[in-house]
Amino acid sequence: MVKKKVTIKDVAHRSSVSIATVSQILNGNQDKFSSKTVEKVLAAKNELGYQADYFARQMITKETKTIGVLVPDITNPFFNLLMRGIEEILYQQHFVTILCNADSNQQKEVQYLSELTRRGVDGFIIASSAISTQAIKEDLQQQSRPFIVLDQKKAEDFSDSVRTDDFRGGYLAGTHLFSLGHRQVALVYPENPPANVQERIEGFKSAADAYQIDYSQLLLIPTAFSKQGGYQTTHEIVGSKTTAIFALNDELAFGLYRGLEELDKKIPEDYSIIGYDNVDMSEYVKPKLTTIAQPIFELGQEAAKLLLERIQHPEKTPEEKLLPVHLEKRFSTAPLK
Repeated sequence: MVKKKVTIKDVAHRSSVSIATVSQILNGNQDKFSSKTVEKVLAAKNELGYQADYFARQMITKETKTIGVLVPDITNPFFNLLMRGIEEILYQQHFVTILCNADSNQQKEVQYLSELTRRGVDGFIIASSAISTQAIKEDLQQQSRPFIVLDQKKAEDFSDSVRTDDFRGGYLAGTHLFSLGHRQVALVYPENPPANVQERIEGFKSAADAYQIDYSQLLLIPTAFSKQGGYQTTHEIVGSKTTAIFALNDELAFGLYRGLEELDKKIPEDYSIIGYDNVDMSEYVKPKLTTIAQPIFELGQEAAKLLLERIQHPEKTPEEKLLPVHLEKRFSTAPLK
């Protein structure tokens, strides 16, 4: 026999107050009523086992307490840590996160945006570069949907954004390798690099300028932005004059570790490698990976905070936050002999 669902009317009857009073108290407006009335309503709610109807509440408050997050590749540990930072802040404010893994596919991202909009999520965090600025403006900005872009997607002055200092990160990577005497350096980066990766490359070139190193000495190798992508570049690197490698994220570096080992090359004796991100695995590979450390968890936290501010104050001026990076020196780089 199916048990009858407890309604707000039942709670009102049990506590001998109006339905409107129960609704106000259960929706956080307890300060409008006496403590005795609040106690009666909450006691009735608990005795009856009342649970608010999610969709009815949504119709009244116009809120779903959900946030859509779009990432390009959930298998990358960077985005795992990023999501933890986002989720920590949203959980504290009783929001539920809906994660969408877009596989760096623009069409898939547009479909996700459309579907999340249809489901009435309260805001969006876009952590991927595949989706176009035009799609964001058409699907979100024109509909006054709160959103924030971060890391890979450049804000272009039309939204809030949180990013890290990628130019500085690239400069630190270049300065580190050049200070060790390396001149022939391979840069391994993704095909059609997003704005943040382009900034890292520009920062690296700025370091080359400071050391008066001609760009012709840099070997530029575009590949898939993954461990497999890094692995696939090793034959080209070994066949060149390269003595050091700047992997534009740690995943690429891990792929290079495997490829170089299979070719009987040692790190850092044969090749110095510096990565980017400082994901947890950087300390578990051998040798431990020298890398540019991003505050990934904090990046997620700041993104969530900024989005919640936007939801509460939709008319405020777009804001951008820039987080610092630093060189995490370990054992995968060494002076050129």
